Amino acid sequence: MKAILQRVLSASVTVEKEMVSSIGRGVLVFAAVAPGDTEKEADSLAAKVLKMKLWDDDAGARWKKSVQEIGGEVLCVSQFTLLASTKKGNKPDFHGAAGGDEAKRLYQYFFEKVQQGYTAERVKNGVFQAMMEVALVNDGPVTLELSTSQKAEKKEKPVKAPASQVHLEKQ
Repeated sequence: MKAILQRVLSASVTVEKEMVSSIGRGVLVFAAVAPGDTEKEADSLAAKVLKMKLWDDDAGARWKKSVQEIGGEVLCVSQFTLLASTKKGNKPDFHGAAGGDEAKRLYQYFFEKVQQGYTAERVKNGVFQAMMEVALVNDGPVTLELSTSQKAEKKEKPVKAPASQVHLEKQ
């Protein structure tokens, strides 16, 4: 799974000219489900959203408080386009996003985990697969990318060549 987390002063979702969700101070979470994602990734991402330190403490120390610690709100919005590939040509390729039913099931699971990890009425939702208008007032702005994919978390470690090979390459 992948998410974009934005610290906001306010945010809202409108579908067909009707506001379906709105929050005050807190975080706006755009979340996408990739093929092969499981409840484990959704659990991990939900916990990260709630525990990420995005606000200063009362003494002014930076990055010390989470959305829970400030009593903020959370607005979750499904956004499969986060997983688009733009490497070839000018048309995005969405094969990196999970298909409809599985994506909906896992996204809903993620949303429910965020609610369960906090206070349900402080966690709002967009409308899955709807054409949404998302309005927000960034705070900072602070925008972070979160990913649970193993590819994003594993970084290639440089491989050291044996000393004898290094010596040969220099000749």
